Amino acid sequence: MLAPKYDQPLQDIITYVYHSDIQSPLAYKRARIALLDSLGCAIETLSQSVEARAFIGPVVPGLVVPNGFRLPGTPFSLDPVKGAFDLGALIRYLDHNDAYPGAEWGHPSDNLGAIIAVADWLSRSFANGNAIGRQVTLKEALTLQIKAYEIQGILQMKNAFNKRGIDHTILVKIASTAVVAHLLGLDEEQALCALSHAWLDGQPLRIFRQAPNAGPRKGWAAGDACSRAVHLCFLAKAGQPGVCSVLSEPRWGFQDALFGGEELKVPRPYGSFVMEYHFFKLVAAEAHGISAAEAAVELAEILKISGQAVSDIESIVIRTQQPAKLIIDKTGPLRNPADRDHCIQYIVAVCLLKGAFIEATDYEDDSPWASDVRVDELRDKMVVLEENQFTKDYHDQNVRGGANAIKVEMKTGKEIPEVLVKFPIGHPNHSDTLELVMKKFEGNMGKGGFDTATIETIKRMMEDDDAPIHSFIDLFSRDTRCVGN
Repeated sequence: MLAPKYDQPLQDIITYVYHSDIQSPLAYKRARIALLDSLGCAIETLSQSVEARAFIGPVVPGLVVPNGFRLPGTPFSLDPVKGAFDLGALIRYLDHNDAYPGAEWGHPSDNLGAIIAVADWLSRSFANGNAIGRQVTLKEALTLQIKAYEIQGILQMKNAFNKRGIDHTILVKIASTAVVAHLLGLDEEQALCALSHAWLDGQPLRIFRQAPNAGPRKGWAAGDACSRAVHLCFLAKAGQPGVCSVLSEPRWGFQDALFGGEELKVPRPYGSFVMEYHFFKLVAAEAHGISAAEAAVELAEILKISGQAVSDIESIVIRTQQPAKLIIDKTGPLRNPADRDHCIQYIVAVCLLKGAFIEATDYEDDSPWASDVRVDELRDKMVVLEENQFTKDYHDQNVRGGANAIKVEMKTGKEIPEVLVKFPIGHPNHSDTLELVMKKFEGNMGKGGFDTATIETIKRMMEDDDAPIHSFIDLFSRDTRCVGN
């Protein structure tokens, strides 16, 4: 009797990971910058977030894992499961890492928590003579990064997990499981087993991203997905069997049980498209609201030049895309930083009052903006409307728009011409995006107390394909937790 075959979407993912070559120079160029950007975001989190600093480190206080993953910006040496959680959470926590749109939305750099933790542990173990390890080069890590971005991004294009109440980090777990299986040396049958278990999990509800329940879990949900992916790969390596029809089984499979009977859609072949066209976040705001932040800063300058004050505003109309309307249109009290950074009204109000881009610290409870009555006064004057063309352009893969438009009417009755931003800063359509991301990286590393010489050394090693990944991670060895307190 023939053994049953795994569902085709699982086979296609593992075939891509195990048998495809990445030939795109652009993909590798952007992957290098995306890795630097992500590690810079982790350092930024460590230097600024008391909440995040409280949950990183070994589960058992004081435990040191021999040849463990060296969590950047800390003295911790961690097992790869906890290391994947911590790095994934640090990259994501301040909502400043890169993003990719579609029917679903998410942050493909979330996967780096799993990839880097496992790669560093393997490479470090090998360098110290432990038979469990093997040499992992920077080039191999970048290749798996490109593939993880691709798996997550392609599955985001046409599959709206959010409509089923499922959090988008399901795709972080799927993509990370597939590439970590390869990294750990699992054979293809074991990789399929691990991947089936990633789909088999109950999957987190996205309630923690929505008012009135928005909270800090949205900052560590990606780390949770990374750690689960690594754990599942170790279980498969230990001989646990998989579930072949995990997607397609009538009644009990993922598609019937959790996805409303819909079949999983894979709209294009896996390659390197997502890495080539994903969106870098250059403003510390939820991705769908960044162009609104830009429009607000431009409006603030218009008001200043014309001798008018923000306090003279009578009403504000924000035209936006459907995802922004769903995710970040919030009225009423904002209870915590996670609530504020997912509120387009708060983002626009602070940018108008500052006359500059909102920053990660502006969402914190102790930020002056969090208690500034002018912010809520402005929020109360705002109306957020979905613009159908913006939504259409957002979902069109030939456009990949992220538009917001803001129109202000003054108490005098004078209307300020609407400011429209079609493509937010950091979009691949902007020719200066990669240069600006490098400046962002340098700035984030500076927040962590890294000097210019170390930053330049990191940038140089990033260009060395043959560098052992643990040698690269060693350059981030500095306790940054006390910086910015």
